Amino acid sequence: MEIEITLLTVSVLSFFIIKLVRKEYKFALSARIGMSVMLVLTAIGHFMFTKGMTMMMPAFIPFKTELVYFTGFIEIAAAIGLQLPKFKVLTGWLLIVFFMLILPVNIYAAIHHVNMETATFNGEGLHYLWYRVPLQLFFIGWIYLSSIAAKEAKPVHF
Repeated sequence: MEIEITLLTVSVLSFFIIKLVRKEYKFALSARIGMSVMLVLTAIGHFMFTKGMTMMMPAFIPFKTELVYFTGFIEIAAAIGLQLPKFKVLTGWLLIVFFMLILPVNIYAAIHHVNMETATFNGEGLHYLWYRVPLQLFFIGWIYLSSIAAKEAKPVHF
């Protein structure tokens, strides 16, 4: 729940800061800033909770630790890419694919009660998916609307 609160809080704060600095509202930019901050925070989790994240993956996946680090770097690169106008659309599409690819890992982790932070099998279990699956869809929609479908057209002045 902290991740979504961070995403929304940073987005709202950046929305008003942009208004103060640029004298206009930039909805899509504010949303991308919020998503970038969230991605950096989740990337940090890849380095802090590496063992727990490796436990989230099925046994048949090789190089789990390396994959956890790699995806952490992907999230940092995506956070940067969302802020570069030339790369925001490509980054948006790649993030959508990324979020679709990690959903099965979250499902596997829920089925096996993996607690990522403590690296134990006492996690929330299947009811966690009632929260996680809609959250993934929310993130995908957020990215699509703020980086792919967003038209950085005329600013809104109030």
